[in-house]
Amino acid sequence: MSQNPNLAALSAAGVSVWLDDLSRERLQTGNLAELIATKSIVGVTTNPSIFQAALSKGNAYDEQVNELAATGSDVDATILAVTTDDVRNACDLFTKQYEASDGVDGRVSIEVDPRLAHDTEKTVEQAKELWKIVDRPNLLIKIPATLAGLPAITAVIAEGISVNVTLIFSVERHRAVIDAYLSGLEKAKDAGHDLSKIHSVASFFVSRVDSEIDARLEKIGTQAALDLRGQAGVANARLAYAAYEEEFGGERFAALKGAGARAQRPLWASTGVKNPDYSDTLYVTELVAPNTVNTMPEKTLDAVADHGVVTGDTVSGTADAAQGVFDGLVEVGVDLDDVFKVLEKEGVDKFEKSWAELLEATQGQLDAAKK
Repeated sequence: MSQNPNLAALSAAGVSVWLDDLSRERLQTGNLAELIATKSIVGVTTNPSIFQAALSKGNAYDEQVNELAATGSDVDATILAVTTDDVRNACDLFTKQYEASDGVDGRVSIEVDPRLAHDTEKTVEQAKELWKIVDRPNLLIKIPATLAGLPAITAVIAEGISVNVTLIFSVERHRAVIDAYLSGLEKAKDAGHDLSKIHSVASFFVSRVDSEIDARLEKIGTQAALDLRGQAGVANARLAYAAYEEEFGGERFAALKGAGARAQRPLWASTGVKNPDYSDTLYVTELVAPNTVNTMPEKTLDAVADHGVVTGDTVSGTADAAQGVFDGLVEVGVDLDDVFKVLEKEGVDKFEKSWAELLEATQGQLDAAKK
């Protein structure tokens, strides 16, 4: 089997292609292995919505849930066992990619319980627990970039645990995430950890920014406002990349790099295009830059494989133009602080809702198994 040329070109341009999905069915049928062999997939991200969808379809989990029910496992313990088993098996599947990339890729992410998004101490506690249970060096623990999440990121990195920071919407918060990561590395260094083994990505959400800002532009309704539709998501990500270059090109990181530290790579998340008027490869082909990750739902992956045009780096040197887009948004009356506040709240709420649905469905399965 050979790699799809469009996705191979994306990889050659410095973008790590990760799949934004995981299920036991993908693992058991060989589907994920096939995507690794033909679609340049070198990592996987999961979230509560993905696990909720996986466990609600088919019967791939029935046997394990029945076994857990027979031992008296409660719903939280059942979900923990099921999800960590899937993630561990996926980690094993990516061992080759992990070793070939010196630990940069071959990564699989698992998220802390979204109900802990505003609880620093419990987030740290569960991050350590998940790291211990999965017990694979190519694991990433997902921690949300909420205000409570920032000190948790520092504390977890300080323990030598690799982290995927999720739900980043603004460049300001992205810089705070980088600061939290660097603080964690400094503590890890003082504690004697091997910094070269600690990895992190900063998951910057893209399409949701366009969805929220476009709705506000349409409400404003002026021609100047309407002309800005569909530009904010890419511009925001490009500004985030400029912040990444600045922060990791500075003296603070240089001191850590000398001790083996790795830069925290920007990861483009929420890359499925929600507006049918926009190109379905928009958040991939317009965000090509070295040392980045693009985690795609399969629909977006297939679109890029079919007709994505990869022309090399489309991000470096675009910061001024991207800032111009944001200046324009302010001029027409978009309250950007409110945009990012709304997006973060909606992001946490969405994952909490999916988790609640997962708990309910799993409890139903446990109850049925006990009858």
